[in-house]
Amino acid sequence: MARHLITSALPYINGIKHLGNLVGSQLPADLYARYLRARGHEVMFICATDEHGTPAELAAAKTGEPVADYCARMHKVQTDLAQGFGLSFDLYGRSSSDRNRRLTQHLAGKLADNDYIREVSEKQVYSIDDGRFLPDRYIEGTCPNCGYDKARGDQCENCTKQLDPTDLIDPRSAISGSTNLEVRETKHLYLRQSALKDQIAAWIDSKKDWPILTTSIARKWLNDGDGLRDRGITRDLSWGIPVKRGDQDWPGMEGKVFYVWFDAPIEYIGATAEWADANGRSEADWRRWWRTDEGADDVTYTQFMGKDNVPFHTLSFPATMIGSGEPWKMVDYIKSFNYLTYDGGQFSTSQGRGVFMDHALEILPADYWRWWLLSHAPESGDSEFTWENFQQSVNKDLADVLGNFVSRITKFCRSKFGEAVPEGGEYGADETRLIADLTTRIRAYQDSMARMEIRKSAAELRGIWVLGNEYLQTAAPWSTFKTHPEKAAMQVRLGLNLIRLYAVLSAPFIPFAADAMLQAMRSDQRDWPDDVAQALTALPVGHEFAVPEVLFAKITDDQRAEWEQRFSGTRA
Repeated sequence: MARHLITSALPYINGIKHLGNLVGSQLPADLYARYLRARGHEVMFICATDEHGTPAELAAAKTGEPVADYCARMHKVQTDLAQGFGLSFDLYGRSSSDRNRRLTQHLAGKLADNDYIREVSEKQVYSIDDGRFLPDRYIEGTCPNCGYDKARGDQCENCTKQLDPTDLIDPRSAISGSTNLEVRETKHLYLRQSALKDQIAAWIDSKKDWPILTTSIARKWLNDGDGLRDRGITRDLSWGIPVKRGDQDWPGMEGKVFYVWFDAPIEYIGATAEWADANGRSEADWRRWWRTDEGADDVTYTQFMGKDNVPFHTLSFPATMIGSGEPWKMVDYIKSFNYLTYDGGQFSTSQGRGVFMDHALEILPADYWRWWLLSHAPESGDSEFTWENFQQSVNKDLADVLGNFVSRITKFCRSKFGEAVPEGGEYGADETRLIADLTTRIRAYQDSMARMEIRKSAAELRGIWVLGNEYLQTAAPWSTFKTHPEKAAMQVRLGLNLIRLYAVLSAPFIPFAADAMLQAMRSDQRDWPDDVAQALTALPVGHEFAVPEVLFAKITDDQRAEWEQRFSGTRA
């Protein structure tokens, strides 16, 4: 049994996330965590809300809540939605936790001790109308590199070039739109990433199996222009982790907080410590996942994220870990994703365009969304959500293939043999061939899952479902029953065992439907099918079952049309 640490990029606290956010990190991470657990591995699956910085302050101001109260409320909202989608986190933490505060201040102190932090007097944009210094991401303007007119002060989303606010042409406040800006002097701490460039480059070069998307982004930032630049890790804000050097005050940094992108990845560690606290575990129990001198040397660490998060996870966070000089566990594999677009455009909260997690669960069960999103995951390029494609995928894959198989077998058995597994005769050539084909397909499914090839894994799983339907069509027990009832009983017995097998194999993708199938089969056997023939005898003769409700209802044309209109972004 291997040990696997899995983290998903932290979603910002400011609002409910859309389907693109979900499939860009949390959902594929959950798929992988569920699969590894099913194979018997020890898994620690961690995520948390990213609660610091100006986004939280502005969102709280809009609702009239103190920012701490707003974050607490939205953490509950996001936690409930994560549970609604079946995300199986060991802990869904908070970056505002005391654990993260202490760890962030500790690591900053270690970096300073090792001369990887320097104090810089710099000129920073101050909005006179807003009465505040503006964080980089809250200054907008035209990118000097590509001309994009909505570039942010930290990065151009169009060309991905790393920027400073003073680089922007015609800058304006993203808070108020004011151009009444001036540059004032202030002091900040910088992480000396440039001094760590060679170590980071060597570490990235050692990752021969990383996706091209991940390494290409990392190397672009590493080698673009002047190369890896030092990065500010403090901000003039009131909400965040106070700047301290360990547990000591940091002279000259009074009233400042750590930059959200410095403390947010540290929360992966903090949330694991929160898990230990919440479960009455010891310090050693969380440190064995994160300290290579305390047992983490045999952990495989995998991160899941959208491509916009790659630079911080391949450069900035590793610089923190390496620069601390402490034996922290470094990530082994980064699974990054492109973007999910919505019907030819982008998701938009303000315009009501696209499907967000709360509305998705209002109109359909989670497994409908899980299946479509994972089977269309934006791995090699951007993916597009359309209602027509969603309807076709649900109806053909879930209703016609899997749902239809479960319904036909259980209803036929009830009508001819009752609600118990019938005895029947021995397997014949068709059954032997099916077992061989299933064995091949399951092996391919396992290989794809182990490589984290999400779309290919979904295709292999669907192929496993199809094998059962093809067998059912060939065997035709409803016809066989007329002349050879014992043979028909054997075919039905095999089919009922296939339902249990499908439940086990499908659980990482569609956990709620998998549970429904197991409940209908009145089975709690979730052992992974290392031996298919043996797995198909798990439900013995005489074992009682129930005919389940419709596993997946088809999406009608009227429903599709209604949802297309509702989420089109046409509201006033």
